[in-house]
Amino acid sequence: EFRRVLFRSDESGVALYDTQRGLLGHRLHSQIAMHADYGGVVPELASRDHIRRVLPLIRELLAASNLTLKDLNAIAYTQGPGLAGALLVGASVAHALAYALEIPAIGVHHLEGHLLSPLLANPAPVFPFVALLVSGGHTQLMRVGGLGDYQCLGETVDDAAGEAFDKTAQLLGLGYPGGPEIAKL
Repeated sequence: EFRRVLFRSDESGVALYDTQRGLLGHRLHSQIAMHADYGGVVPELASRDHIRRVLPLIRELLAASNLTLKDLNAIAYTQGPGLAGALLVGASVAHALAYALEIPAIGVHHLEGHLLSPLLANPAPVFPFVALLVSGGHTQLMRVGGLGDYQCLGETVDDAAGEAFDKTAQLLGLGYPGGPEIAKL
């Protein structure tokens, strides 16, 4: 049996996953309101907010799942790519908890996490499959041949889709994030 806490490093978020029972729960604190005045994520503000939020979110998630830290047998965290400060917070908390609990800390590549997330669905896709990866600075079509077997089939030349929506919304005088605002129109 494998239980782990997953740290999401661009916002303050955690999840609890059990290989036998699946996703046991998750908690996410959105930073949208904090970044709205700037029209996008401010890395230093994101990192500082992450520091304030991650431990209370872990406590809340464990309590809601009727588990304690001692019930964990591994901790996974986002290793990158992403915002350096936020990634450092997630990695530091993960390694500190893992060290204190004498369990492994497992770094997960951000993009690989997205590519393999469809495997959590029921029914899960069968290898090989094509994935549309839309994440922060990335918009790519990827062939997923298996674990660790990825081939980029195509990608945007300049901005990722999310950045393009945010910039377009800003030019039009709409709110942040841009995607939902443009969708309303």
